[in-house]
Amino acid sequence: MSMITAKDGTQLYYKDWGTGQPVVFSHGWPLNADSWEAQMLFLASKGYRCIAHDRRGHGRSSQPWDGNEMDTYADDLAEVIAALDLKSIVLIGFSAGGGEVARYIGRHGTKRVAKAALISAVPPLMLKTAANPNGLPIEAFDEIRDNSITDRSQFYKDLASGPFFGANRSGSKVSQGMIDSFWLQGMQAGSKNTFDCIKAFSETDFTEDLKKFDVPTLIIHGDDDQIVPIGAAALASAKIVKHASLKIYPGAPHGLAYTHKDQLNADLLAFIES
Repeated sequence: MSMITAKDGTQLYYKDWGTGQPVVFSHGWPLNADSWEAQMLFLASKGYRCIAHDRRGHGRSSQPWDGNEMDTYADDLAEVIAALDLKSIVLIGFSAGGGEVARYIGRHGTKRVAKAALISAVPPLMLKTAANPNGLPIEAFDEIRDNSITDRSQFYKDLASGPFFGANRSGSKVSQGMIDSFWLQGMQAGSKNTFDCIKAFSETDFTEDLKKFDVPTLIIHGDDDQIVPIGAAALASAKIVKHASLKIYPGAPHGLAYTHKDQLNADLLAFIES
């Protein structure tokens, strides 16, 4: 398997498909690089080099006890990019991976980045605070933590067969295969790592990171996202990122990289080629 060793010895798995301008993907919680397969296959077939790593503690990467927070995630991403000497990157992050992309730009700048895209992404801040009244209350994330400890496997099944793909909406056509894929990826991840990541994606404030974006940025979000509500996420980020382009998918759930893959693929290709 393709592996890069981070400074602390953590082994980071990555996929590297195709040739051309690099498109680098950061996945969501509790998933791994496999969650991007529809986008990677499509864009690699269009002449782009598509790279996606498994975040530490997820997928085929090591499961270290420490470092399961956004600064380290961003530094791991930087190590992958540097090890492969990638330049003029299109950097794409989904959900928690959108936070990873934001923190990467906040900590490492855009010297290697040509464009960025945030898909169903958590920035600027998911947690409800006095300054962020549209966020979700801490109790919502405490419930995720409780479910992760009580019965993680069943929780992932419930999440995938419910709000993640919008399977709890009338008329939903979410397949059992999509649900199974989410569960399988989640169970490949470490219990401690996914537990720590809940705090990372929910309580990290990316406002200052977003202010450092100085490349063309595409923000895509579904207006029926039950996981990362659009008001505290995409709508807020679009006001912070300079000259961001915002696309709202009517009726789309959080997991739109699966449910709306053809629309997302077309929009990403048009953005990259613009």
